[in-house]
Amino acid sequence: MAAPQILKPGEGFDVEALLTPAEARAAYFAVVTIAPPGVERVSLADATGRILAAAAIAGADYPAESRATMDGFAIVAGDGLSARRIVGEVRMGHAPPGPLAPGEAMRIPTGGVLPTGADAVIPVEDTLESAAPGGSGRVVVPNEELEAGENFTPPGSDMRPGDCVLGAGRRIGGPELAVLATLGIVDVPVYRRPRVAIVSTGDELVDASAQPGRGQVRDSNRWALAGSLIALGCVPVQRPVAIDTPQALTAALRSALDAADAVVLTGGSSVGERDLTPRVIDAIGKPGVIVHGLRVKPGKPTVFAMLDGKPVIGLPGNPASSLMILEAVAAPIFSRLAGEAVTPDATIAAVVEQPFTGRAGWTWFIPAEVRYVDGRALASPLLLRSAHTSLLARAHGYVVVGPEPAAIDAGAAVSVRRFSGGGRSG
Repeated sequence: MAAPQILKPGEGFDVEALLTPAEARAAYFAVVTIAPPGVERVSLADATGRILAAAAIAGADYPAESRATMDGFAIVAGDGLSARRIVGEVRMGHAPPGPLAPGEAMRIPTGGVLPTGADAVIPVEDTLESAAPGGSGRVVVPNEELEAGENFTPPGSDMRPGDCVLGAGRRIGGPELAVLATLGIVDVPVYRRPRVAIVSTGDELVDASAQPGRGQVRDSNRWALAGSLIALGCVPVQRPVAIDTPQALTAALRSALDAADAVVLTGGSSVGERDLTPRVIDAIGKPGVIVHGLRVKPGKPTVFAMLDGKPVIGLPGNPASSLMILEAVAAPIFSRLAGEAVTPDATIAAVVEQPFTGRAGWTWFIPAEVRYVDGRALASPLLLRSAHTSLLARAHGYVVVGPEPAAIDAGAAVSVRRFSGGGRSG
């Protein structure tokens, strides 16, 4: 891999040397090792949204016993269509009252344990119940013949001893909670949420609560990035704004490294006279900057670096560019830091209504608007500039175009990727 471009003031990017997003991630992961910051244990009640740190292994058969999947009668299938004498009833939460012999039947609810000797359950609607001849109880007469094994789940049909049901790195939601509870894992090992410091850079930035003066803007980037980082399993740590001097940025970056497991900087990553981020990062330590500049739009002046064993990501200052690069390019870095095996990637399956056009050899992330007509999702590009703070809030997601082909024509199927931290839903 070629050395990253650390540009001097006034120099421009060598476009031919820029990497695609996939190449940039591969180059980064080839140099650095990223691991979660540690493991802690939480209760089942607090495990939702956390990342499992150890595999969940079944230690027994689940279910432990054969259980009915229908309300009906436990029977011996080999008796065919002959009448069976009803000898008892299985109650939920209790063992069967006794074994079952040929010529007998036992009432059973859905989920009830099959009595020993039974090998099928016949649904109650497929039977005719009547008084037994001579007044010795009641009998049930099947009107449909069954084979052994019908309408019950055998032991171990769900999980067997030694089965790895949930792997480490799995995000815990409702289905995972059900498995953990079934296995009796109530003290859940999860990765500690990594702390990610957010440092906005720029003389023009003021707090969201302030009234901007001429030439100033409220710092919205830090809040956009915080939302996405939370969705990726991280804890955002808001740091003070760093003004555009080498001394201020160096101090801010060193302080952020001390306070967190990773750092995200916005602004100052391009090639202007006061774009200091790459040079400041590289002056602090090694390996320093690993990637500077991507063959993408928006977000070309992105920085991937590592300092003190901690990822440092420099994002563009434009609001849409900053968030788009975090979501579309850098998210796997933070997913890996959080311990998640797979970066979340929710999509909308749509048909292109208006073409999405990029540039040959480049990857373009184009915000998309989706409308529904006759049950079909129709996607079109959202034509606002990346400097507009509201751009991604107006979008339902984004479409990836390129590097080849450089356009997606009207009528083509397309996946609109949703933003992890929220995004428009209607």
